Amino acid sequence: MKKKIYVSAGILAILAIIAIYYFSGSKENLNQMVKTQRGVFEVVVTTTGELLASSNVAILGPEELRGRNIRAVDIKILDLIPEGSLVDSGDYVASLDPSVLDNMKKDVEIDLEQWETTFENSLIDTSINLKALRDNIQNLKFNLEEAAIVVEQSVYEPPATQRKAQNDYEKAMRTYEQEKKRYTLRKNQELGKLKNITIVLERKRQGYADLLDLLNRFQIYAPASGMIIYHKIKSGEKRTIGSTINPWDRVIALLPDLSKMQSKTYVNEVDISKVKTGQNVRVGVDAFPDKRYTGTVTSVANTGEQLRNSDAKVFEVMVKLNESDEILRPLMTSSNEIIVSTVEDAVFVSLEAIHVDSVPFVYRTNGTKQVVVTGEMNDGYRIIEQGLEEGDEVYLSTPPKPETFRLAGEELIPIIRERESEKKKEEELRQAEERKARRRNAMPVNGSRQRRGGDEQRQNREPR
Repeated sequence: MKKKIYVSAGILAILAIIAIYYFSGSKENLNQMVKTQRGVFEVVVTTTGELLASSNVAILGPEELRGRNIRAVDIKILDLIPEGSLVDSGDYVASLDPSVLDNMKKDVEIDLEQWETTFENSLIDTSINLKALRDNIQNLKFNLEEAAIVVEQSVYEPPATQRKAQNDYEKAMRTYEQEKKRYTLRKNQELGKLKNITIVLERKRQGYADLLDLLNRFQIYAPASGMIIYHKIKSGEKRTIGSTINPWDRVIALLPDLSKMQSKTYVNEVDISKVKTGQNVRVGVDAFPDKRYTGTVTSVANTGEQLRNSDAKVFEVMVKLNESDEILRPLMTSSNEIIVSTVEDAVFVSLEAIHVDSVPFVYRTNGTKQVVVTGEMNDGYRIIEQGLEEGDEVYLSTPPKPETFRLAGEELIPIIRERESEKKKEEELRQAEERKARRRNAMPVNGSRQRRGGDEQRQNREPR
């Protein structure tokens, strides 16, 4: 008997548990409703980004890499102290691989030796050539003096003999003067050639001196005190040991100013039209979730880009932090809530409660299918401009037997249609402006000049 009682009690207990679970579930279903709220409504664009210093002192490779006597090469970073290291001005930071310049040095030395030999040979040749010309001039001078003596002695000779002596003297004089002019021209020519060789030789010597000086600067030291942060190149990768620098990008690492930080983030192409410079931002840092900061949008990129491993187009947005905090470090992951607009007094409701069937509507707990005029929305809520008041109860999802709900707010449908028409016109106008801008950008700069030149040519061909 007791056994039967125990079994019956167990069955009743199980039935009671099932009933409690069933009725509590029904109550939960019936309670899937919310009330409209009134208050400050914010439209926020939420993004992730990373912290950067607003200003940095760049640790650069040798400036001599950009010298005109140095061929442009990529120089490998052979050693680099760990990121985050604290350094004082003058401390060692990195060293560069000299092997590329060592090979260049050998080529420069060989070239320099060849030009020095050319200079010496040219100097010897010039001396020999000019000496031969000077000797010839001296000989002609002797001939001229002998011809003058003959003229003096011919005064007692017949006129024919005197005339011949005078002709020989004038001929000797002419030859002597011509040779002097020839010597002057040849001297200028030889000196000009020697000068050109000297200029090239000096350039080669300077290039060799610059190369030696550059090799002595392959040990890199900090230009100021601070924390070492690795430099990011355009691909997004950090410049570390094994990376290369070149004359046009000599940045090895950075010393950021940690007192002035900014957040670099990217906004997708759907939301970028909402973001403007000067907007307020709430900034968080993943490393310190209990910390919150304020910021301001300082720049919005005009052109989009495609990030690595992503098909979406995004636009770079820079946010300046208003506060400084010594715990903040560059490259920390940040969360950014860009406040694109604020309505001080608005009635709003959860997005889940709003349905759309040609027009937006909600299911109210009073049994009506209420048409509503909606306004701005954020991640979780949307403003209800007309159709609901503060405290009205609505279902979050479609209730049972929705066909039994009677339609209310039909007078709001023309307002909704008018707004849709205005938005469509605005969008068409915007697209038209974009097409005009694309056509202007695609037009050649000198197109008008070409057309104007063609008109002038046609006018010149027309009969007058």
